[in-house]
Amino acid sequence: MKMSKFALSAMIASACFAGTAFGQSNRTAPRYYPASYYSYYQDGAAPAAQAPAPIASASDAKSSSAGCDNTPACDVAAICDGKGSSCDALANCGCGANSCDGGCGSGCGAAGIFGGECCLGEPFKLVPDGICGINVGGWTSVGYHDHANPLSFNNYDGRVQLGQQWFYAEKIADGSEGLGLGGRIDYVYGTDAPDTQAFGTNNGNWDQSWDNGIGNGGYGHAIPQLYGEAAMGDLSVKVGHFFTIVGNEVVQSTGNFFYSRQFTFYNAEPFTHSGALTTYNLDADTQLYNGYVMGWDSAFDDNGDAYIGGIKRKLNDTFTFLYTTVLGRFGDAVGAVQEKGAVQNVILTANLSEKWTFISQTDVLYTNNVGGTTQRNTFGNINYLIYKVNDCVSIGNRFEWFNISGAGFNNVRNDDLYNYTLGLNYKVNSNLMFRPEARWVWDRERFGFNENNASSQTSIGGDMLFTF
Repeated sequence: MKMSKFALSAMIASACFAGTAFGQSNRTAPRYYPASYYSYYQDGAAPAAQAPAPIASASDAKSSSAGCDNTPACDVAAICDGKGSSCDALANCGCGANSCDGGCGSGCGAAGIFGGECCLGEPFKLVPDGICGINVGGWTSVGYHDHANPLSFNNYDGRVQLGQQWFYAEKIADGSEGLGLGGRIDYVYGTDAPDTQAFGTNNGNWDQSWDNGIGNGGYGHAIPQLYGEAAMGDLSVKVGHFFTIVGNEVVQSTGNFFYSRQFTFYNAEPFTHSGALTTYNLDADTQLYNGYVMGWDSAFDDNGDAYIGGIKRKLNDTFTFLYTTVLGRFGDAVGAVQEKGAVQNVILTANLSEKWTFISQTDVLYTNNVGGTTQRNTFGNINYLIYKVNDCVSIGNRFEWFNISGAGFNNVRNDDLYNYTLGLNYKVNSNLMFRPEARWVWDRERFGFNENNASSQTSIGGDMLFTF
């Protein structure tokens, strides 16, 4: 199954001329990517047909015309006649209407940090109305960490760095009134880009050689997504190069609570695929995923044959269950690490209250190489507990246990790795957020997950994330 990238690019470009088939009546458009989105598949996100791109959670996707708390629109001019005498009434009007003369309301200042009310305001968008019905946007992540995280992202330490300069263009495929067509392209430059390239085939194709001359861990470019999408009714299908549906954490900075990533994410899950993926909304609470992909982490190259699929089910108002898998041949290309096997992923999300969110993720990966030897045998269990102080501030905890064995890990057997991260998300406004964190890593067998092969390491880091 080979695809022409020129043909796919033409498919996306043709959206400008496709007429009424591209209606957006039942989708969120233009798509806005705030950070602090705690799960790929959290309730309140986009319709399942758009998965797995991380988008706004329910608390972040409120209409500015209805105010921060979804209250009815107010007659601000009438309230402001008293020049501040009706501050309480005006505060109920929501974002952008909390001050008549600069004296009412505290916005996201000190009150936002220490638990008071905060108002994020109307988000700035690079292209507010899109181009020919295509949404255009992106984000900038500038970060720092004092110690490297080998075998993960954030391995370019001791420097203030541009982690992700991201741009995307997207047309949502809306199938609510018949056949709808769309597509998406993403481009990223920064220190995260070399880890986002299509490195699975190791043949220099696509974006594999787009490094910036600094070497491993330095800057580079990548095009991690380029696909077309069609939708009709409750069914959608994307064809091309796209992010995986496996796992809770993602490549995009806007899709994660923490600045750093899991070791499970980096060492036991695919990043991207090339192939086809369908999403079917069985009912309001159930989505099914099925597809065929050409292995792992390749772009329009045959790197194997694998099935990708899963199911998401909202069990009740508290719990949501997600199961995803990729099974088959993951690396068949010449020069690639040839593997066959399966990865299984289970995520349970619990919205314990309006303030507390708990997420538990379990990954199992087992692969053999061409000689039948165990290549990678891993088990990962990651748990998150996140407390939302208010719309401006959230505090998060992440604890990971990652166990590895196999030839792909230098024949180590049952090496246990532990990772605890404590972080803060502080939103200055709807576009700007800071994500400081402290991270402790314990590597019992000293496999190399810490700098200088240390058995334990404490690191401090974080980033400034601006979306547009």
